[in-house]
Amino acid sequence: MGAVREELQIFVRRFGLLNASCCDECCGEQVSMVQSHILFEIRRMAVPAMQQVADELGVDITTFSRQVKSLEKKGLVTRQLSPDDRRVNLLGLTARGTQVLEKIDNFMADRIERIFSRMSEFEREMIVRSLERLNEAVAWENSHDPQQEVKLHVATKY
Repeated sequence: MGAVREELQIFVRRFGLLNASCCDECCGEQVSMVQSHILFEIRRMAVPAMQQVADELGVDITTFSRQVKSLEKKGLVTRQLSPDDRRVNLLGLTARGTQVLEKIDNFMADRIERIFSRMSEFEREMIVRSLERLNEAVAWENSHDPQQEVKLHVATKY
């Protein structure tokens, strides 16, 4: 498993550098890598609660709130109280936020296409399927308490 960990570390570091350069080069905005992830998740989740996005990104709510405030000042996101629970802030993209995210998407799609251009169609498909499966496995692992799984297994066995 050491080789898997090493390959994942190298990939995450190298691909992370691609994301960092995107924010410097592609959209003409001063959007940090964290902020680009926030914009992406707001679009993906469609009017999510602030806490929901913070949890998805693994960022504490205080730090996340500062990032959202910065994005609001830039005119990229909106924040409004939930009509169902006034303690919950819902996030949305402004038209300008959508435009910036589309520029980031286009930049990243171009970079990914250049990376994949060195591979056969079969290799591309295998990588995409493998990434999907890896994401599913990581999500499952993160959502299940291994100790609870052992307890459930033992409890149902007898």
